[in-house]
Amino acid sequence: MIVIRGATTINEDSPEEIRGAVKELLEHIERVNTVSRDEMVSIVFSSTSDIHSYYPAKAAREAGFEGASLFSSQEPEIDGGLKLCIRIMLFVEKNLTPKHVYLRGAKVLRKDISDKINVAIDGPAGSGKSTIAKLLARDYKILYLDTGAMYRACALKAIKTGSDLKNEFEIEELIRNLSLEVKYKDGSQITLLDGVDVSDQIRAPEISMAASTVSRYPFVRLKMAEKQREIASDMSCVLDGRDIGTFVLPFADFKFFLTASPDVRAERRKKELEAKGYQVDFETLKAEIIARDNQDMAREIAPLKQADDAIAIDTSDMTIEEALQTIKKKIQEKI
Repeated sequence: MIVIRGATTINEDSPEEIRGAVKELLEHIERVNTVSRDEMVSIVFSSTSDIHSYYPAKAAREAGFEGASLFSSQEPEIDGGLKLCIRIMLFVEKNLTPKHVYLRGAKVLRKDISDKINVAIDGPAGSGKSTIAKLLARDYKILYLDTGAMYRACALKAIKTGSDLKNEFEIEELIRNLSLEVKYKDGSQITLLDGVDVSDQIRAPEISMAASTVSRYPFVRLKMAEKQREIASDMSCVLDGRDIGTFVLPFADFKFFLTASPDVRAERRKKELEAKGYQVDFETLKAEIIARDNQDMAREIAPLKQADDAIAIDTSDMTIEEALQTIKKKIQEKI
């Protein structure tokens, strides 16, 4: 048995408003979840304390939802809570992934599933931001945009062409005519450089520092940020990087800044690289991470820093799942 949640609002406390809202909500849930009425076991209603004129359960019965047991209750009065709101929990005897439904003014209760949202997750290398961003996007069924992959592709192009990474003019000319595409296949991001899938190549250790170097240049950051904003303006997505909340999407709906101690981040990176077949030294990795932090924080345009309105989370002593749940809880608290 699964539970489908939903909510809606009415304009005024009247039987007609309640009947119409309940019917609309139940039929919408029925339609988007492809459930039949004989699969509905029970429907539990709760309504805010300003609704008195009619029982939502009675409205459901009148709307033809007669097979399930029905129950109505009233919520306690909560200061600042949503007014004239009816919520439901629909228990269904069926194996499916529930699609929760929030209509009318109740959409503000679950912006994560009701409207287009952008989530910005910033932080230094090894803080867990990429892994968590992917899981968050998966759970919310929205797009994960790997912004770091775009800078890594720029660095790979520079290395392949023998360009001088420290020559800003040379890198600018290279990026000006860069053929870079971001596509999605089977739920994963594919990075195409000059028409070739380089998703694996850009993860090589030597690309990390090179990406940090080229990303310091204003032209490169402006070029990549423009492409990232373009994607984020069209759809709900999670973006992770070092300047998403401060520069790329300063008006993102939700902002987080993840960090962890250099030792923890170096150990995570070591395990990640070893799993891919690379042999690396812990102390060398730690030194590189600290150097990259300093370089990212010192760059002239859009340096690595926490946005004023971002929520800081230290993941040093957290599992990935614990950090993910913390972020989801913070999102839900805000909406």
